[in-house]
Amino acid sequence: MKFTMPILALLVALLLVASQSLYTVDQRQYAIKFQLGEIVEIKTQAGLYGKLPLVQNVRYYDKRILLLDNAEPDRVTTSEKKPLLVDFFVLWRITDVKQYYVSVQGDEEAARRRLSQTVRANLAEEINKRSVHDTISSEREKIMMTTRQKADQDAKSIGVEIIEVRLRRVELPPDVTAPVFARMESERRRVANELRSLGQAESEKIRADADRQRVVIIADAYKQAQTVKGDGDAKAASIYAQAYGGNPEFYAFYRSLEAYRASFHSKGDTMVLDPTSDFFRYWRSPAGQAPRPAK
Repeated sequence: MKFTMPILALLVALLLVASQSLYTVDQRQYAIKFQLGEIVEIKTQAGLYGKLPLVQNVRYYDKRILLLDNAEPDRVTTSEKKPLLVDFFVLWRITDVKQYYVSVQGDEEAARRRLSQTVRANLAEEINKRSVHDTISSEREKIMMTTRQKADQDAKSIGVEIIEVRLRRVELPPDVTAPVFARMESERRRVANELRSLGQAESEKIRADADRQRVVIIADAYKQAQTVKGDGDAKAASIYAQAYGGNPEFYAFYRSLEAYRASFHSKGDTMVLDPTSDFFRYWRSPAGQAPRPAK
């Protein structure tokens, strides 16, 4: 029993020493081994490695793509001396972990500040050369590409690579937005009024043309109606003439009956005529002949 406790203590000490002698590197990490503050080895591949306990220590750095997000939009002036609010973000990663440690002491926040400064400076330089329209639309991609290339040259000096610089938002500041919107509204109102005037003029033109066509159509219809009516009257007259020529006496009798029907339309009608008038000749004689005078 007296020998058991020292043996257990020795085993525990050996396990502690062994645990301090091994370290693992994840596939998502770099590892730097230090000995008394000096870099002695760099591991870029995943695996299990050894080190001297108490003398050597290991620090880990991320291999993955990191995000640098701009906290607040920058106010940048264009070539037209107009201010813009520019919001951006940067994608970056460590490529040379030793240079990264030597340059910024492996401090990620210090690296972010360095990258933010160089990206801001290059971005402002590119926007200063361009107008508002170019910055917002036509040359936006070119601005991002050029800024990335220039900023990447400086980033390499601290052992990192800038993968992408993206403009998230580019807009006018609030103190400039209101007047711009007012001008846009005025311009849109002017265009709307112009279109409304053109529409009104076109409407009047269409209405006048429709009225003209209506008059022409009515005139043509009246002309055709009068022509048809004239043809009908002519045919009726021809038929009447043929009927009269076939039996003039019957025609005269028929006309007299029509005259009687038209004259005595109502019981209250009153006519004052000479009984010997030619109007009553068919009343006096079926043949319509005048009575012979008495001898």
